[in-house]
Amino acid sequence: MDLELKKAFTEMQVNKIETTKKIRILDNQIEVLKKSKQRFELTSRELNELGKNANVYSAVGRCFILSSVPEIKEDLKLKQEKVEGVVVSCEKSKEVLQKNLKEQENALRELVDAKKKESTK
Repeated sequence: MDLELKKAFTEMQVNKIETTKKIRILDNQIEVLKKSKQRFELTSRELNELGKNANVYSAVGRCFILSSVPEIKEDLKLKQEKVEGVVVSCEKSKEVLQKNLKEQENALRELVDAKKKESTK
């Protein structure tokens, strides 16, 4: 019985560590996405200062293509919306992982308490 408890305890610890790593990864992804969103906003502000007839170029791979200001603005808007959607999904995933982490921590506490009660008998 004691071996089973140790095995369960070890599995729970490993799951807790893996969940914590996944949360950190999601935090980093959210941070990168928010920076991208901010860059899109700044670029959009700069484009607002230009006239509609200004020559602007959009990056396509390793080259630049002549585009209009409204086209670039629309492209930036679409990218920004896409990033916002990904941020929302990452935050939802993070919430689920945090909930699972709390459940695992509670299960670990219960296991330790059960082991303490068993050893005092």
